[in-house]
Amino acid sequence: MYRNKFKVQSSAFKVGTLIRAFAFCLLPFAFSACGVRFDMQDQPRYKAYKESDFFSDKRASRDIPEGTVARGQLKENKAFYTGKIDNPNLNTPVETTTNAAGNTIVTSFPNDIDEFPLPVTAELIERGENRFNIYCIVCHGPVGNGDGMVVRRGFSPPPTYHDDRLRNAPVGHFFDVMTNGWGKMNSYAAVLPAADRWAVAAYIRALQASQNPENILKMNSNNPGGAPAPHQAAPANSHETGGPNK
Repeated sequence: MYRNKFKVQSSAFKVGTLIRAFAFCLLPFAFSACGVRFDMQDQPRYKAYKESDFFSDKRASRDIPEGTVARGQLKENKAFYTGKIDNPNLNTPVETTTNAAGNTIVTSFPNDIDEFPLPVTAELIERGENRFNIYCIVCHGPVGNGDGMVVRRGFSPPPTYHDDRLRNAPVGHFFDVMTNGWGKMNSYAAVLPAADRWAVAAYIRALQASQNPENILKMNSNNPGGAPAPHQAAPANSHETGGPNK
């Protein structure tokens, strides 16, 4: 009898110990559930388009204050984001010529910068090659002769990068064309961020150097980015005919 009673008490003690241990394990969760949290996601807030008694117009959603600049969109480096010189004069006349088809061709780019606004490294050129082979090669061809696959199938050919006009054009011109489009070429700003556009421009310079190294070396000895030079007429029905698409 005594032995059975001891067994019952021992079992009860074990059960009670287990219950107390389990309850103790639950304490951290209980404290976290009822404690004070300072996460911004848990602060009092209005849901979008809900009514608010705080504002006179009863709108919880507020207009963005005038002059607000989104994070990362200040773009203080104008040369990097536009390819243009400081305070460009948009009324500066440009030089033009007429090709055999009677189309007017722009031959000077007075507001475009003539130096890269970032270091030209092997990594930058490799990045430019990668982007060029995705977005540009179909029209401009693998070495920039303007004989890409879509041209071979009937699309108007772009000018070769290897005539004097584009070999000596300021590097900002290529950035501007990728940003705003030109002739029949649309803007590629939506798929090429500014840094990638400069990378492509650097690769274009590498292509030009590969096809005419003497000209590039001479140009760089006088001006790192190149200066406008007399135009050699582009083919009829070229991307360049008709002037800039801006």
